[in-house]
Amino acid sequence: MSFPDAHAFAFSLATTLMVVIVIFRAGDGTLSVVPANEYDGDDDAIVGEIDPFAS
Repeated sequence: MSFPDAHAFAFSLATTLMVVIVIFRAGDGTLSVVPANEYDGDDDAIVGEIDPFAS
């Protein structure tokens, strides 16, 4: 998934679920998104976070 696609997907999830979403780079180089409370990977793999409560 490209970064713009991952960001759009993360933003959509964050606003729908009202949770912080983490955008991360997997071991094979692809980007993925997951709710922050479910992410248990390496902090260095995090590309960005979408917080629906941030102003």
